[in-house]
Amino acid sequence: MFGDMMGMMNKLKETQKKVEETKQRLDTVLIDASSNDNKLNVTITANRTIKNIAIDDELLEDKDMLEDYLVLTLNKAIAQATKVNETELAAVAKDGMPNIPGMDMFK
Repeated sequence: MFGDMMGMMNKLKETQKKVEETKQRLDTVLIDASSNDNKLNVTITANRTIKNIAIDDELLEDKDMLEDYLVLTLNKAIAQATKVNETELAAVAKDGMPNIPGMDMFK
């Protein structure tokens, strides 16, 4: 029993390390999102850090329109990045879960 407990603890520590490594790797995964007419382009990381915003000159003439474009395009990029982030971290966490008797009923 004690050996099983140590094995589970080691597996959890290993998984925690893999999660941290995955988070660092997600800083290098870039997500590009554009407005429907490509007048605004946004690049963010899978950890949702904005890396670049490119704005068409036409949008600079209309503050309200630019704000709308920014909200829509940034939300689109954030949604895509969140999906990638959650998928990657869930895969690492699931792979690293120790085999605890009775826990398979929660799958």
